[in-house]
Parts: sequence; structure tokens; C-alpha cells
Amino acid sequence: MLVDLSPIIKVTGAKIKLDGNVGFNDAEFLGETYRFNEPLRVTGEIYNNGQSLTLSARARGIMQTECARCLKPIDVDVDFDIHELLSRAEDGAREDEDVILFYGHEIELDEIVADNFLMNISGRYLCKEDCKGICPKCGHDLNEGDCGCDREYIDPRWQALADILNQREDNDPD
Repeated sequence: MLVDLSPIIKVTGAKIKLDGNVGFNDAEFLGETYRFNEPLRVTGEIYNNGQSLTLSARARGIMQTECARCLKPIDVDVDFDIHELLSRAEDGAREDEDVILFYGHEIELDEIVADNFLMNISGRYLCKEDCKGICPKCGHDLNEGDCGCDREYIDPRWQALADILNQREDNDPD
């Protein structure tokens, strides 16, 4: 989403309304893949505060990912705010973590929206709050019923102790 800033660059108090779409490619982050079949809708404004430009916007849309427990594909609502300071590199602004530099009279918002998206995702999404996941032994979806596998896991380092305790239980006359 390319925005022409020339109407507000030299006018303190001026603002530009934003209302457009930002298309995303698939995003991979922390081992998860997020897909967007439709662009995110971005609304807000860019305001000249006299020292820099302030971007205040909201991005909304739907992404597709997988349930963190059962791996079923799910749609997740995306809704996050964007607050950034923008400054022209030509005006002598220094590179600063808190300020995004732009050149000329236009700024491309796609990367800014993408960075804010990555800062706002939770990383783990569930198809439902009580999702049971999949069996670690056979891969059966436990939401569809039990598979019958013995899923009790014992760390191999403790297996000898577990065997001793099981023998005691088997030999206990009570």
C-alpha cells in the first residue's frame, strides 16, 4: 500500500486518512506458517506532529494456520493496532529503532504492516479451547475418540525406577 505523503510533509497538523488493503504472502514465524487468502484491511491516518509523522492504523483480516494440538487447518481473525513514527531520511533524521525512515514523498506500508503483524501474533492457535490433540504414538486425532494406545510416557532415565515400583505393586499382598 503506497501512500503519497506530499500533502502533509510540510504542514504541521495535517493528516492523511488511510483505507486500503495490504496483501501478504505466506508468513513463517517461529516454526508456524500463516496464510492469507485475502489482503488485510488497513484503516487509520498519518498525522504531521511538527517533528515527524505519526502512523496510527488498525489492520484486520483472516489468516489460516494449523491448530497447535491437532494440526487441523483453522481460520483465525487478525485484528491489531499499528503505531509508528515516520521521518524523512532527507530531513536529517538519524536511524533510530523508534523511527521508520522513508525517502522522497511516499512510503510503502506493506513491510510496516507485516512487521506489526509478526509482533502481534500469539504463535499458538487452537481449533477449540478443549482440543485434545493427536496421539503421540499413532497420530490419531483424539477429538474423534480414543485410539487405544498406551500414552503413558516414562523418561527412559527413570524406567528402571518405574520397573521397581511396578514389581513392588505386583508383589504387594494388599
